[in-house]
Amino acid sequence: MPLFNYGVLKGKVFDVRPVDSKDRTPHYEVHLKAAGKDYRIAINVASQDSPSEVLYYVSEDFNSDQITIIPTLEEGFTPITSDNQKFALDYIRGGLFDPKKMIPLPATEDGPDNDLNDKVNHYIMEAKNKNATVYAYGDKFKNENSRDKYFHFSPGRGIHDIHMNQGNSTKWAGDDGTWQDGATLIQFEEENRWVGMFLAFQSQSWCTDDEGHAIKPVSECNHNNSTNQ
Repeated sequence: MPLFNYGVLKGKVFDVRPVDSKDRTPHYEVHLKAAGKDYRIAINVASQDSPSEVLYYVSEDFNSDQITIIPTLEEGFTPITSDNQKFALDYIRGGLFDPKKMIPLPATEDGPDNDLNDKVNHYIMEAKNKNATVYAYGDKFKNENSRDKYFHFSPGRGIHDIHMNQGNSTKWAGDDGTWQDGATLIQFEEENRWVGMFLAFQSQSWCTDDEGHAIKPVSECNHNNSTNQ
């Protein structure tokens, strides 16, 4: 079945927690404030499947239908269903960017600006410093009863799965679906500029059926030779 509660979170960056190499599943954590409430977004920077390096692409001048419609959303989390699917994202069907521009990056690496932690941190900190609006697409946390384990606010609400959510290997095939991909879009209002940050796992196939399941293995259909299905 598709994601539990797909949607988009609109807010402002308040704090960050860059990747800790000791984490079992490394994420770049972001504390967002939205309409007086606290949220956390967990951005994957490594895959549990092999290869571990995540595919990454950022559009410095992002332009799509989304930038004309999502500013109308209220701050906070908006569930996306069949009733408001115009807000949804799909890497394969939506024409958001050229998949061939995605490159694999390690989670962390010695040196400046050469790993996914560095790349994500650059844009998130720019958003914080310029008071930009962040739109994070993904799946809402299922358990919001406890205190957030990183930023310690309560309840611990937020979203994860901020990456492509279709064409998964058997282990994660239950999360497959179309028009439910995750991403981070940043609106720099004062500059009239948008940045789009997109992530996918190398284990995901880019040839999927109407339910988002892989119809060809990665070896036959990766991000460099995919076609819209």
